[in-house]
Amino acid sequence: MSTRQLVLESRSSKAGVGRGTAAGPVPSGAEAAPAAASASTPAASAPSSSAPAESADEPPTAVERPAEGRPAEGAQALGLTPVPAVPAKPTWAPAVPAAAAALPGPAALPVAAVLPVPAAAPVPFEPLFRQAPALNWVGPDDRWTRAWGVRAVAEPPPALEPVGAAEPAAEPPSAEDLVLVRACLAAVAPDADRTMAHFHALMFLRHPELRAMFPAAMDEQRTRLFQALRLCAARAADPAELRAYLGPLGRRHRKYGALTRHYASVADCLVAALARYGGSGWDGRTEAAWRRLLALVSRLMVEGAEEEARSAPPWWQAEVVEHRQATRDVAVLTLRPDQAYPFRAGQWAAVETPWWPRVWRPYSFGSAPRPDGLLTLHVKAVQAGWVSNALVHRARPGDVLRLGAAEGAMTVDHAAGGDLLCVGGGTGIGPVAALVEEVAERGAAGRRVEVFYGARRAAELYRLEELRELAARHAWLTVRAVVSESAGAPGGALVGDLPEAVARYAPWHGFAAYLSGPEAMVRSASAVLRRCGVPDGSLRHDLAAREGERG
Repeated sequence: MSTRQLVLESRSSKAGVGRGTAAGPVPSGAEAAPAAASASTPAASAPSSSAPAESADEPPTAVERPAEGRPAEGAQALGLTPVPAVPAKPTWAPAVPAAAAALPGPAALPVAAVLPVPAAAPVPFEPLFRQAPALNWVGPDDRWTRAWGVRAVAEPPPALEPVGAAEPAAEPPSAEDLVLVRACLAAVAPDADRTMAHFHALMFLRHPELRAMFPAAMDEQRTRLFQALRLCAARAADPAELRAYLGPLGRRHRKYGALTRHYASVADCLVAALARYGGSGWDGRTEAAWRRLLALVSRLMVEGAEEEARSAPPWWQAEVVEHRQATRDVAVLTLRPDQAYPFRAGQWAAVETPWWPRVWRPYSFGSAPRPDGLLTLHVKAVQAGWVSNALVHRARPGDVLRLGAAEGAMTVDHAAGGDLLCVGGGTGIGPVAALVEEVAERGAAGRRVEVFYGARRAAELYRLEELRELAARHAWLTVRAVVSESAGAPGGALVGDLPEAVARYAPWHGFAAYLSGPEAMVRSASAVLRRCGVPDGSLRHDLAAREGERG
């Protein structure tokens, strides 16, 4: 009997019992390997009891929490901690700890509590499943490779290798080295896709265990890698700028399963690929220049990963506890992480689904931190969007996603006390509403908050009533709806393009502007607001950071 069939039978016998899922290892016969892979931790959709069991090639489903007083079979042996029933959504504004912004990383706190931790004494991270060996191991015989039918290895997985220290610092690249590197990239550029494809082929041939860290389709990876190389070559002359770029990149690579030993293997294969396509200009000096640059890149990425590894896991597992179809193409997902997940209103996180392994996409949080620890995402299914379509049209309560650490600087400085202009288009209203919730919780302190909520049609303004009710309770908040199509426009709504509607109420001197929504809208609104008196330093959005996650 398959794991999914066991889950379905278990559900049918638990009428009236609070629903919950323990996101973690799934015992299967004699297998006791943990259910986490450094590039993908699977969890498949859990259909209703009337749905047929899916085929065996689907990723295993997370084990349903048993009825009260009866631990799941094998759970005690693996040291699993039962997940409590989903708490009711609170009716009050979420509390945001004063020390939240100063936290260096997530602390091992209960999911239902969000307590301030002094920045001077960070609490070391402990996994939820403390007795699970090799929690972040990836490779043959992890859950993802088993789900996809990859042949298992005879030996058990190795213990998790800590990020550790990088190789001894090599001589940094000189100005002459950077000239050679940039000349090589210019020579390779016409064949960049072929060069990067050759690099990946060499890496998977020499190190087949690394293939599990990458998605099935590699075209996007090739483009992203070449862009990263060009950025490194452009910023290498400024160590601070290069560190600011590579530190977050190294932290993001933790969720793919990157370990210290992998960087040297990657560098060797990359040099070999560049040598093949570098043309007549490739020589010993160019190779030495590349090796010095790649050694510096590796060291900075490992340092970034090592810093975060002291206090945070590479990812969080989060169960979908509610899936609401707000419109035909927009879904609001409520998630319960497997452990405390620290974030601020206005931030975003990379999300991976079990249906598209190793494909991560960034989504902003649609609510401020809640006392019950639940998270909210607003997702619109875009054309050819693998992850967005899966989240909107396939995800259901009981499915388990993976989250990277919260990122982004589109947060409110409550000490500044200035007025706020918030512009949200489509699902971009999610982080805007979260910022308003946080201000309501902290107190407006005399500031004004102006919200412009735009969509093409009135039916797409799915959070308008909620925001208007909040504005009715707080005199400092003003909410204006903007629709492109006048037919059926709600009462008091503005008609036209969202950035143009914002410009009608100019000037905006003294306001800090927060912009969220489609990329074209954010760029257009940024240009309009500059003309309306908002300086660049007061424009807050995460386009560059989110593009970095994609690229």
